[in-house]
Amino acid sequence: MNKQTTTAITTWEALFRAQVTVLRQLNKEFPHGDLSFNEYDVLFNLSRHEGHRLRIRDLNRHLLLTQPSVSRLVDRLSVRGLVSKDKDPGDGRGTFVSLTESGYAMFRRVAVAHSASIARHVGGALTPEELSQLRDLTDKLRRSVDNNDV
Repeated sequence: MNKQTTTAITTWEALFRAQVTVLRQLNKEFPHGDLSFNEYDVLFNLSRHEGHRLRIRDLNRHLLLTQPSVSRLVDRLSVRGLVSKDKDPGDGRGTFVSLTESGYAMFRRVAVAHSASIARHVGGALTPEELSQLRDLTDKLRRSVDNNDV
């Protein structure tokens, strides 16, 4: 194994272990009373897109769940009135998932506590310059995979 490969592997392990460790802590501190961590992730992703809506297949690309799990999760959120599901008028096979007003309000309420936890464990560990550098590097890694995922 060459030095570049060895360094890439040890760097990946460090990044992966840091992510798992921080995610476990964030999950412990997550305000589970209103939403599960995965439900929040759906609302978060919808809140970041124009019109607070996505096709379900596009939403699936943003989540760490299988497609059937995403569909069941969206169905549960829909029953609770936090999202709505609508057929894509341009493609009868497609479904749009949209945040409802109540879903957006719930997202914002939970996000306050969750954001404080993120600020404490991520922002508290790194300087503003390090945070910016880490964001840039992780974006670059993600883009390198996105560009190869045709």
